[in-house]
Amino acid sequence: MSRATLARRPAEVAVMFDGIAARYDLVNGLVSLGQDRRWRRAVVEAIGVRPGERVLDIAAGTGSSSIPLARRGAEVIASDISSGMLKVGRQRHPELTFVEADATALPFDDATFDVVTCSFGLRNVPDAPLALREALRVTRSGGRLVLCEFSTPTWGPFRRVYQDYLMRLLPSLAGRVTGDRGSYEYLAETIAAWPDQLGLAAWLRDSGWRRIGYRNLSGGIVALHRAEAP
Repeated sequence: MSRATLARRPAEVAVMFDGIAARYDLVNGLVSLGQDRRWRRAVVEAIGVRPGERVLDIAAGTGSSSIPLARRGAEVIASDISSGMLKVGRQRHPELTFVEADATALPFDDATFDVVTCSFGLRNVPDAPLALREALRVTRSGGRLVLCEFSTPTWGPFRRVYQDYLMRLLPSLAGRVTGDRGSYEYLAETIAAWPDQLGLAAWLRDSGWRRIGYRNLSGGIVALHRAEAP
């Protein structure tokens, strides 16, 4: 299955997430068996944010990935294309700055941010390489990019079990909680079709990022990619 067959227009993606915004964070915890908290802590550690740094959190949804950075003294902008997600985020975290934005056409000046990060959202952008180039544009020279995204388990037997869970059980479980199985079937398909660890690293390199590295979390279910702006 190719990325092209899964691509949705930005407006379609926004509408889909609007519909699942209220229970999105709850479902993430359920379907990841609580691992999502560990993954998000790893993102915060990888960023190593310092007080006063300007951070852009792309596809931030309700701000669950943004609030730990703000609490460490960073100036954080939580951006997302879904107005529904942002509405929930503003209710839960009124202290955060939320901005409705398309990741492929960010409404920020060049070299605005010290750090750009994105957790579990890049694969839902119809043109992910363009989003990586936009992220580079708004990052200052020497600034950091940290991506946390579902990836490819490294152990073959486990990979087959995981893929079966992903395509069969995840949509069923999430559908029972949200009443929207279809959206989670789509999300499961985006995970299955997403590039592996080296594939995403190649996208970063081709987009102009440098000093690229990654590490696996939970056996490669998730990969944490880091890069620097030249």
